[in-house]
Order: sequence, then C-alpha cells, then structure tokens
Amino acid sequence: MNSPTQTTSSSPHHLYIASKQADIYHTFFQQQYLPNVVLTDDKSQATIVLGDPPQMAAQLELFPNLIWLQATYAGVDTLVQESVRKDYQLTNVKGIFGQLISEYVLGYSLSYLRHFGCYQQQQQIKQWQPHPYNTVKGKTMVILGTGSIGNQLARAVSALGFIAVGVNRSGQAPDNNAFHHIYSIAQLDRAFAQADVVVNALPNTPQTDKLLSHSAFQHCHGALFFNIGRGHTLDEPALLAALDCGQISHAFLDVFREEPLSQDSPLWLHPNITITPHIAANSFPEQVWDIFTENYHLFDQQQALKNVIDFELGY
Repeated sequence: MNSPTQTTSSSPHHLYIASKQADIYHTFFQQQYLPNVVLTDDKSQATIVLGDPPQMAAQLELFPNLIWLQATYAGVDTLVQESVRKDYQLTNVKGIFGQLISEYVLGYSLSYLRHFGCYQQQQQIKQWQPHPYNTVKGKTMVILGTGSIGNQLARAVSALGFIAVGVNRSGQAPDNNAFHHIYSIAQLDRAFAQADVVVNALPNTPQTDKLLSHSAFQHCHGALFFNIGRGHTLDEPALLAALDCGQISHAFLDVFREEPLSQDSPLWLHPNITITPHIAANSFPEQVWDIFTENYHLFDQQQALKNVIDFELGY
C-alpha cells in the first residue's frame, strides 16, 4: 500500500529521526519552525520518520503508527525488499546528486585520458616523457539511467564536448532531456558498441540485477566504465573478464554488491580498476533537510509528496 491515510492537520505529527547524523537534523529542527509537528524519541508514537534506509529497515516493526518515511538517501534498496513491510509512504532524496556525480565522472575521465596520474609518477623520478592524448570532444558517453542524476551528468559532459547517449527501460526521453539519443535496455548492445565511456546510474531492481554481464560487455571496444549506481547491477566476474580481454580499458567502481568490499575481492589489486568507498555523491544534511521540509509542508497540507517510491518498481 503506497498511499496510507494521513492524519488530519488538527492533530500534531510526531517526528522521529533515525540517522547517523541525527544530531545535525535535531539542530535544524530547533532552528526552523515546522507547523504542527513535535519531535519524539518514542518509536511507537512516530507518524513521520526522517531516516537512513539501512538503519530503518532493521527496525520498521518498531514504528506501528508510521505513515511517512523520508529517506535520507537516494538508494532505498533495503526498504523495498520483499520481506520488508510496505504499509506506509516512502520518499527519497533526488536532484542533489547530479552535480557531485558529474564531478566524479569528469574528474576521473579527464585524469585518465590526459595521463595526469602517470605524470605525477614521472615527477617522482624526474622523468620528462610526454604521452599522446585526444580531446574528449566527440567522444560518446553512454549513461545507463536517465533520471535526475543521468540527465544532469549528460548536460555536464555535453558542455565539455561529449556526445551523451542515454539508456533506460522504455527508450523514451526524460523531461528536460539532455541526451543526444536514448536507447532502451533491450538495445544495450547498440549503445555499448559506440561507447568511449560507460556510466551506470541505474537503480537496483530485479530487472537490473547483473545486467552488466558478459553478454553486455562483449559489445564494448575499450571503453572506460564507471559504476556509480548500484553494485547489484554489475556482474563482477564479467567485468574482470572484460578488462582482461580489452573490452573495458579501466573501471572506476564506487558501489559494490557487498559493502565494505571484502578484503578477499580480486577487484582490489587489479591494475585497471580504481576503487572508491561509495563517496561519489554524498547526501549533505542541509540538502536532505531542505527536501524533507518541502515534503513536510505538503504532507501537513495533505498534498501529494515529491519523490515517492513505488515499492513494486523499487524506485
């Protein structure tokens, strides 16, 4: 059930904050007046929760009166699993990650293509050795996922000269489309065949699980690969094989099926893999609070909330 009946605005809402950054959110609450709401430390009283998805997934049953949960993350994988209760309205944060993802992808792409890391190493041994390179203008970046993150990334890289190609479920262009062309997931082979850079920004759903497999990578011809979406989308052994045969030149991995990444994982020491610990785009508390307060005013006025998650789709 995605739209439970809300309490009337005549009775106060009880807000519980379940987050690693709860102290910051409590400070924001004290500094900004929100009508008709009181903070509570009693889970059984809470009708609204502002919470980190992993933390909330483990204790949902302790919130019998929960009506609305505002997640502090974009990813709500732990809250949409079949075994987890869904008798409340779930919203996530959107529209704040595109800038940070763009910085991550562009930063690593330019560093790799312009050999900046190599020059840093050469400097340590006082070696003067230029390396040939090409401009990114005219190169094709295939972005899997055309939501707010993918669309903003497309806009950013296009400004630098990339040709941004999108891939989504339907093949239909999103609102405010920034892509040169859109393919459906069924046409992934056509998109990958022209890719110089591949960026996965897809959500974790049953349809995307291990989508990036041997059959997908076989259509690539030396592309750079970024995974900044969800670890479950990537078949890690398939990526290793694609790297070893040159279908992928280098992989930049920020998300993984299991986090933290196991010390035994072969990904750690592969010479053509760069690993970052899920830091490509953090949700800053002040941005999350702005999204929460905007949604709270809608909730209090019994209007439709923004960024509502469809439990069946998983996003």
